[in-house]
Amino acid sequence: QVQLVESGGGLVQAGGSLRLSCAASGRTFNSYVMGWFRQAPGKEREFVAVITGSGSNTYYRDSVKGRFTISRDNAKNAVYLQMNSLKPEDTAVYYCAAGSLFGTNYRTYSYWGQGTQVTVSP
Repeated sequence: QVQLVESGGGLVQAGGSLRLSCAASGRTFNSYVMGWFRQAPGKEREFVAVITGSGSNTYYRDSVKGRFTISRDNAKNAVYLQMNSLKPEDTAVYYCAAGSLFGTNYRTYSYWGQGTQVTVSP
């Protein structure tokens, strides 16, 4: 069982930056693939970024490549999403998730946080 709590969302102007954090409970955090997803009003939840348990491999959706960076600190049971050059279309509720498969399909992730709102103004 893993419990996840996101933080770090907020309101930022286009071109600005935010760093999201996800704190995890449990003693086997480093065995989980960790993903970030987002969901805008009226839209399906979409993949943003994923990182392996060791942190050695990452993968991003095309629209955030070069702007967002996912990382993790297994000693702190935490995963992060550094978001730079934010755009209004990045506005959404951002969720972290834990799973066992390195992938982009949200259905393969077993544990989810409650989400944190990111709003990017023009």
